[in-house]
Amino acid sequence: MSNLQEQIQQLLEPILSSLGLTLWDLDFKKEGPQWLLRIYIEHEPGGVTLSDCETVSRDLGTALDVEDLIPHAYTLEVSSPGLDRSLTKPDHYRKCVGSQLKIKTYQSINGEKVFRGRLLELEAGNMAVLEKDTGDVLRIPLEDIAKASREVVL
Repeated sequence: MSNLQEQIQQLLEPILSSLGLTLWDLDFKKEGPQWLLRIYIEHEPGGVTLSDCETVSRDLGTALDVEDLIPHAYTLEVSSPGLDRSLTKPDHYRKCVGSQLKIKTYQSINGEKVFRGRLLELEAGNMAVLEKDTGDVLRIPLEDIAKASREVVL
């Protein structure tokens, strides 16, 4: 996480805390010609409402304007990470133990690069233990995961 992202997170935390919300992820990057600041928030139990997103957007936007942390134009988006949320941090994996995941790895493991199954645990803080749909248990180091997301099972 960059220094700017850390500063934004420091502004954001008291806003979220006052609303009973938590930060899932924060992303600030250039997309095409413009910069985009995406904030993903969550609320357990019950989920995030549109009103939550509007309030966080308004309050964070005001705080960012006052602090003048971002020296150029940007668009601020605040939303829920969704049911099929991406997992990018060890804490995300901890929160998703017991959930169905889809994991893509950088390198193939036993001839495969895409795995589906239930996350059993996060071992030693850096090893996803996945029970594949076949019943096999696979240990995947987080640094070997290109993309991971929860899968919604209907």
